[in-house]
Amino acid sequence: MNKKMNNKSCGNRLTALYKKSSSCEAYLREYLKYVNQLFYKIDHQAIAEAAECFLRARDNDSTIFFIGNGGSAATASHFAQDLGEVGRKTGTIAFRTLSLSDSVPSITALGNDYGYQRIFSGQLSNLFKKGDVLVAISASGNSPNIIEAVRLADKLQGVTIGLVGFDGGRLAGLCGHLIWIRTRKGEYGPVEDIHLIIDHMITSYLTNKINQVDGII
Repeated sequence: MNKKMNNKSCGNRLTALYKKSSSCEAYLREYLKYVNQLFYKIDHQAIAEAAECFLRARDNDSTIFFIGNGGSAATASHFAQDLGEVGRKTGTIAFRTLSLSDSVPSITALGNDYGYQRIFSGQLSNLFKKGDVLVAISASGNSPNIIEAVRLADKLQGVTIGLVGFDGGRLAGLCGHLIWIRTRKGEYGPVEDIHLIIDHMITSYLTNKINQVDGII
């Protein structure tokens, strides 16, 4: 998706915030206010359900896979690392996590030989088992390689969690669990900000929950 063209066509809220701001400091205040408003419109129960899915995956010795493109690829890597670190921080059973956005050899081989649409599904076809979890991160919810991977995970009887923005896109109707940041199309920044905050909320919650069960806090 051409982000520049999309921003021009959708009446981006951030441009309106800029126009009403008299300085950089004023814009920052407006931006933070807007992100806060978006956050309180999220279905918080959906975030709690995602956390429980991760716990069940750990208890069942299942793998939690993360996928995303562009900025969402960075969030996928970050989320996988943070969740994997929970076990080390608590000294308990680890969450088995893997970001499929990280393997340059796999991505370039699959993209070159089979097309970019297969870069995630091609990896999942070798790794994904029944009961595994796929976390699909996409602001638009329409990335073809994300859609194909979610469909494969569903076919293989896995758990699918979508983190989306804008109008939810096609992903909104495919995932078993959905965390949806409702914005105008093209507002990548606020959506990606909140996706990363959700990572930190879930992993900090799980760290404290496990420590509480073990009597550490």
